[in-house]
Amino acid sequence: MKKGTILLVIMFMIAVVAGCVFWYQSATSEMHDPVKEEALFTMEDYPKVDASLAIHPLVDAIAADFLNVEESTLDFEYTTTRSSDVYHNLIDGKVDVIFAAEISEEDKAYAAQQGVELNIIPATSSAFVFIVNSENPVDELTFDEIQRIYTGEITNWSQVGGEDAPIIPYQRPTGSGSQTAMLSLVMQDKQISEPPLKQIQAEMGQLIDAIAEYDNADTAIGYSYFYYVNTMYKKETIKMLAVDGVEPTIETIKNGTYPIYTNGYIVTRGDEAEDSPASRWVEAVLSARGSRIIEAAGYVPVN
Repeated sequence: MKKGTILLVIMFMIAVVAGCVFWYQSATSEMHDPVKEEALFTMEDYPKVDASLAIHPLVDAIAADFLNVEESTLDFEYTTTRSSDVYHNLIDGKVDVIFAAEISEEDKAYAAQQGVELNIIPATSSAFVFIVNSENPVDELTFDEIQRIYTGEITNWSQVGGEDAPIIPYQRPTGSGSQTAMLSLVMQDKQISEPPLKQIQAEMGQLIDAIAEYDNADTAIGYSYFYYVNTMYKKETIKMLAVDGVEPTIETIKNGTYPIYTNGYIVTRGDEAEDSPASRWVEAVLSARGSRIIEAAGYVPVN
């Protein structure tokens, strides 16, 4: 075969291979790129939304989908302190709708004082988790043991299969979503002990840091929401405890086997008009499209 013919054959083969690669990349791109649905809102009519800290990534994912824009282009601001502040923003009319943790008795009373009725709708499922330092040999507790730790009846890790060391039980302030959940879901009719001020962490991240890094961290215990610990503020020096033999995972949240179960709630004011942007937003979040967004963002939809 002549040299020129060989060169033509080689060039032809290169072209064929390049074409196949281009076709494969285009095909797989089409297969894996999510199909974007039409926008439900414009920036001008999008409702003002606030959210509890552990739900910030979800409300951004919802906004990006409903507006049909890239999430990186959004610059919405949300409350970063207590869930109580989120509820107050709604009650005081500063925002149109909130996506928040369970409302506290204090915030219910504040709404009543202001003459505001609230529409409270469960929208996501979540595990309420207990965390310890990864160096702590204890991997699980019973529900009863957790209660007794926080009533002050159990004070040493050796009482629950651990080392001979005092238990340092951290708490969140009154009005925070996690403290409200701790009282209603875990303590129930039992009186939680009054902790020293240094064991009350104003922010969720501070509580996790205290257990992950500070002096005596390996003897501390605290609590949070699964998504926050597992995704938003994940640390290698923290582990989530199994409760009554069940580990908190996406699967055990979905199938309901993890025993401490809570919700994320969509909340509007009772006088919100049925055709307002906030009401349309709520309807969309609770739709099949909203459930897909919730699941894609790593949360668990109620429906």
